[in-house]
Amino acid sequence: MSISIKKFQQTIWSYYKKHKRSMPWRETRDPYKVLISEVMLQQTQVERVIPKYNIFIKKFPTGEKLAKAPLFEVLKVWLGLGYNRRALLSKRAAETLVSKYGGQIPADPELLDELPGIGEATAGAICVYAFNQKVIFVETNVRTVFIHFFFSKTKRKISDEEIAKLVGETLPKKVRPFSRSKVEPFSVREWFYALMDYGAMLKRARTYAERTQTNADHKGFVRNERGIFSV
Repeated sequence: MSISIKKFQQTIWSYYKKHKRSMPWRETRDPYKVLISEVMLQQTQVERVIPKYNIFIKKFPTGEKLAKAPLFEVLKVWLGLGYNRRALLSKRAAETLVSKYGGQIPADPELLDELPGIGEATAGAICVYAFNQKVIFVETNVRTVFIHFFFSKTKRKISDEEIAKLVGETLPKKVRPFSRSKVEPFSVREWFYALMDYGAMLKRARTYAERTQTNADHKGFVRNERGIFSV
């Protein structure tokens, strides 16, 4: 292990305090809105999700509204986000929630995992972000962070089980009601937000480095040509 758990936590919190991202679904504790955001974020970048999320929530502000809406209306609002099957599954999930749970979203990852379009990671994320529960889930940004700090020199493939074990070790030991006005080190919700933001930063840095290297190696790249002509 290349870094202690305490140092790792301090590093993640420090970055988050300075660079935490603003997103509309981070301003709510409504489980339905959290669910919709998590489904939209499956395989779609944050920048593309934000405007569609705002439009979707305005059109279908509750699970009951979504469940009753004609499918063509749901698909029309979803259009442009991609992977349109997620719109169908979101509507089916809303219908299940209304018929089985009276429109309420259960704070149980196993029950959430049974809903259409909600896998294990999404179920865990909903429990964390909507209910501040100490639930472990692993997705791409979380993997990126833990591999960067704990497995950077490891050649073999790192399993989700190994990542999940470390996630559990880094979760806040105490959980208190969290405040939106400040970074709360006892909030599981905030901790996962911090991990997500650090992971997003690492991905941007990696993409930039790869693009820069690729361009620098390309003989026709304008910077290369300018360098040649300026000698």
